[in-house]
Amino acid sequence: MPDEVGYLLSLLGAIRKENFGLERMEALMGELGNPELESGIVHIAGTNGKGSTAAMIESVLLEHGQTTGLYTSPHLSRINERYRINGREASSDVLATGIQPVRRANERIVSRLGRSCHPTFFESCTAVALVLFAQCGVRWKIVETGLGGRLDASNVVRPQVAVITRVGRDHERFLGLSLAAVAAEKAGIAKADRPVVIGPQVPEAREALLLGCAKVGAPVIDAGTDWQAAERELVEGRWRFTARGPETQVRVHLGVRGEHQIENALTATAAMQCLGIPTSSIAAGIAKAEWPGRLELRQGTPQVLLDAAHNPSGARALARFLGREAKGRRLTLIYGSSRDKAIDEVAAWLFPLAERVILTRSRVARAASPEALLRVAGHHHRSAETAPNVAAAMRIARRETPSQGWIVVAGSLFLVGEARELLG
Repeated sequence: MPDEVGYLLSLLGAIRKENFGLERMEALMGELGNPELESGIVHIAGTNGKGSTAAMIESVLLEHGQTTGLYTSPHLSRINERYRINGREASSDVLATGIQPVRRANERIVSRLGRSCHPTFFESCTAVALVLFAQCGVRWKIVETGLGGRLDASNVVRPQVAVITRVGRDHERFLGLSLAAVAAEKAGIAKADRPVVIGPQVPEAREALLLGCAKVGAPVIDAGTDWQAAERELVEGRWRFTARGPETQVRVHLGVRGEHQIENALTATAAMQCLGIPTSSIAAGIAKAEWPGRLELRQGTPQVLLDAAHNPSGARALARFLGREAKGRRLTLIYGSSRDKAIDEVAAWLFPLAERVILTRSRVARAASPEALLRVAGHHHRSAETAPNVAAAMRIARRETPSQGWIVVAGSLFLVGEARELLG
């Protein structure tokens, strides 16, 4: 691993509310020649579905013959996953060329202003993405927010179009307790005279998003009301539907699993139509889009389903999928979570569906211990058990799950990432 990648990882630390603000990021952008002001940026926020929507947009633009950069977070196994150039994960050597100028800029800032002004891990990661995309000369830069929107490090960009996927409750300690408060933070990515595509929302969130966009004079394309998903059908585990919008319609065959992906595809379609991408490219691109760790079914005996259902909205989507696709199968659930998540609410959706529940933890520092998970959520299953790590949980699951059953690994992205490593 090049020294530069090790340097970036060395900045990783706990999220603190006092870290929020754009001052450090704006100073860093100035040191780097303001790559955030380049054209062709698609900025994406939301609680659920922003990664899948970003992957669909990337795939559509590639299908249309465009060059792309994609920046998402967090990663499953390797930090390189956060950076894709023309649909391919950046190698460590390529990534290092983007880190080098950011490292030097950080050092200049510290030399001039002191250690307390050192950009955070996520600020540095985001700066690397913008530098890397400029170095590679890509036409479109798809940038996903990390947490929230208004004060997110990525919110220094001037997007050609902004996209806000479904808003739900998550990160309440940072974003607010009400759905309206969370939505208001997400709406903070709206910029004057730049269109904002809003995915389907519950009324409380939609009202807050519309208000936030109106305050800054951002025109809104409401994929929840201006677009409809008609003629839905499930074919071999994947949904097909007709996306109908103002004066256009597209027949969409999803490449990813889950009924909830219909609204993400609808949102991506509306965004691409806003940019003038032809319907043929939209249809072909969405059909080819993939997003690892989200309802990812690995073949084997038994099969393993990987899904980063880390909040209540994600847990509901996974529960609906299992209710339809795993009917009659005996399920073993391997579950782990970060300490700051709504563990009890997620468990209420998932634990009753499984014959066996194994509670474990990923390697990351903020993962809840299996014993803590059992104390908080063990009442949702008659015989939940614990395992010290993902490898041990997988050994138990493989031993106890019948060949026609499913092992379901769900919870944090880090847990799913470790399971993917074990599966190869």
